[in-house]
Amino acid sequence: MSFLDKAFERRDAVKAEMDAILEAVALEERTDLTAEETEKVDALVEESRTLDAKIEKFKTQADADVRATELRAAVASVATPTSTGNAHIISEARTYTADTQASFVRDAYNAQFKNDYSAQERLARHMREEEVERRAVGTGAFEGLVVPQYLTDLAANTARAGRPFLDAATNVHALPESGMTINISRQTTGTSTAIQATENATVDNTDSDDTLLTINVRTIAGQQDISRQAIERGTGIDQFIMADLIRSWHTTLDNQCLNGAGTSGTILGLSASGGNAVTYTTASPTVQLLYPKLADAIQKIQTTSFVNPTHWVLHPRRLAYLLAAVDGQNRPLVVPTAAGPTNAMAQGAGVASYGNSGYSLMGLPIITDANVVTNLGVGTNQDQIYCVASPEMHLWEQPGSPFSLRFDATGAGNLTIKSVVYGYAAFSAGRYPGAASIISGTGLVAPTF
Repeated sequence: MSFLDKAFERRDAVKAEMDAILEAVALEERTDLTAEETEKVDALVEESRTLDAKIEKFKTQADADVRATELRAAVASVATPTSTGNAHIISEARTYTADTQASFVRDAYNAQFKNDYSAQERLARHMREEEVERRAVGTGAFEGLVVPQYLTDLAANTARAGRPFLDAATNVHALPESGMTINISRQTTGTSTAIQATENATVDNTDSDDTLLTINVRTIAGQQDISRQAIERGTGIDQFIMADLIRSWHTTLDNQCLNGAGTSGTILGLSASGGNAVTYTTASPTVQLLYPKLADAIQKIQTTSFVNPTHWVLHPRRLAYLLAAVDGQNRPLVVPTAAGPTNAMAQGAGVASYGNSGYSLMGLPIITDANVVTNLGVGTNQDQIYCVASPEMHLWEQPGSPFSLRFDATGAGNLTIKSVVYGYAAFSAGRYPGAASIISGTGLVAPTF
C-alpha cells in the first residue's frame, strides 16, 4: 500500500470517528458536545489537517489526472460539515475567504489553462463545500463554478442601486431545479353559495374554472474580458471583476422585477402586471394633494384582493419630497417618532435610510429603491409610487445566487480571458394583481427642493 493510500485510509478512519461521536450526540438527543467530545473532535480535525499537508507534499503533477477524482472525493469528505441538533462541526476553514491567500479567479484560470493540479483541487474542494454547506451545485466542472460566498457578500457595499424591493417586500421561493417556466393554477370562476329559499329547494351551484398563470424563468448574465497579464501578474482580481458583476446582477434583477415589460426575454415586473392604477394628475403638485391618493392606493388593494398592503416602495427622491414638506406654519409634515408627533403625515426614526427607510406612511413601512423609474410621462421626469402586499410579490431565485463563473473563451491573439456571471430568476405579481397599487401621473414630476 502506497503512502497516499495509507493517508487516505487513515483520513477515512478519522472521519468515521467524527461521525461516531456525532451519531452518539444524535441518539442522546443532545444539542451540544461534551468537553471530552469537543477535545476529541479538535484532535481529529488537527490530525485531518496534518494528513492533508502530507498528502499535498507527496502529490506530483504527473499523477494529477489519474488521481483527481479520488482526491476530490477524499478531500471533500473531510471538509463536510455535520449537524446534529444545534451542534455544528466543520473540520476546516472554507477554501476561499477574504482572508485566504488563494484567489478564486486565479485558480479558475490556472485550472483551465495551465492544468494546475493544486488549483484544481482547491476548486473541487470549494465546489463540494458549496454543495454541502450552502448551495445546490449541479456540476463539478470548472465551467460552472459557484462564486465564493465572501465575494457575494461584497455586493452589499456598492454604488449600485442594489435590490431593496426584492429584499424587503417580496415572497421568496427557491427556483425549481429544472424548466424555464413556472405554472400556477389561477381560479377564474369561483364557486358560489346562496340562501336556500325553502327546504328541499335547489342549492346554489356554480362550476369552478381555472387557468394557468405561466411565469417565465429569465436569464440574467454579464461578462468581462480580462487580460492574462492581469490574472497572472495582478492582485485583487476577484474583487475588481467578480464583485462588480455580482452587484450588477442583483441590481438588474431588482430593476426587472419592478420595471420589466415581460417581452424579449425580460421579466414581467410589478409596473406592467396590471395592479390597481391610481392617477395623480395636477400641474401644481403638493404633498397635501398626494395624500388622498395614498389612501386610495391602500383601499383599492383591500377592495379588490381583500388583503392588507405591507409596504410602500418609493424612489429616494420621493421620500425626500415628503420629508421636505411643511404645513402653513412651516412645520414639517413628516417628523421623527421621537418628537412625539400628534398630527404627522408620516413618521420615522430620524435620518432616512436607503432601502428600509425607517419611516412609515399610513402605518406601512417605506422602502426606498433607486430602481424605481424616474423617466415616465411626456416630460420623461415622472416616477411612480408602489403600494404592495408582499405575500403576493413572488420571487423565484436560484439557491445561492449569484450564481456561476466560467472562463468562456480566450482571445488568443489578444491574451484575453472571458469570464461570465449568470443566473436564473422568475418574478410574478400576477397571482392577485390587485394586491398592488401603482400611483402615477403628472403630480409625480421630479420634485424641487
